[in-house]
Amino acid sequence: MSRIALVSAMHEELAAVLARMPDEQKTVVAGREFWVGHWHGQEVVAVLSRIGKVAAATTATVLIERFGVNRILFTGVAGGLAPQVNVGDVVVAREFIQHDMDASPLFARHEVPLTGMTRFPADPTLSHALAVAAPLAMQDMLATLHPSQWLNLDLAKAQFHQGLIVSGDRFVSQTMESQALRRELPDALAVEMECAAMAQVCHDYGVPLAAVRIISDRADDSAHVDFQRFIQSIASRYSAAVLDRVLFALAA
Repeated sequence: MSRIALVSAMHEELAAVLARMPDEQKTVVAGREFWVGHWHGQEVVAVLSRIGKVAAATTATVLIERFGVNRILFTGVAGGLAPQVNVGDVVVAREFIQHDMDASPLFARHEVPLTGMTRFPADPTLSHALAVAAPLAMQDMLATLHPSQWLNLDLAKAQFHQGLIVSGDRFVSQTMESQALRRELPDALAVEMECAAMAQVCHDYGVPLAAVRIISDRADDSAHVDFQRFIQSIASRYSAAVLDRVLFALAA
């Protein structure tokens, strides 16, 4: 059996995903709503990750243990860290680090104790599928958006990046903290609160994971766009568009 998990970070993203599933059925486990159905003939389970590393790890574990998923795709927003990563850009993960993991001096900083690992890789096959779909999905989304919904962003010039995404149990929104992260992890492209924990669970179970994040802010003191409007107008549409293309490709 092949069953793919579609994990969203926000309610609006999940709603956009469920709108593409004609036969979704809800099951509640561990206080979470899991929606089982089909998309482009693929058997899928859609769910919110919830916020933070423990919540995301619980969600990943239930997906694997209870629903038997053998691939996980994550979509959501993130803060841009690298200078070249701007609001409206898209980052496909190649690897993940928990930036707040520190069991030193017993283990090296960022190393997950007893694993010997600091960086957890994203699945190359699924990541390639996301990387191929990402720019095409942006075109799909822009075709449905009125320019007034672009939130003063030039989304037609959005850049696509692949590399390191870092996760931690802090919402990074201050310039000093984002600068400290860039000094500590100079190749980090974006910061969020879930995927590195999910990557650790998926590594333990041998389940492929890939993630794509659209940049909603620069993880600093400046307010670039209205966050809630960004989620509703842009992020939710983009998540559905990229998953639509990936699932169609996987079904081919």
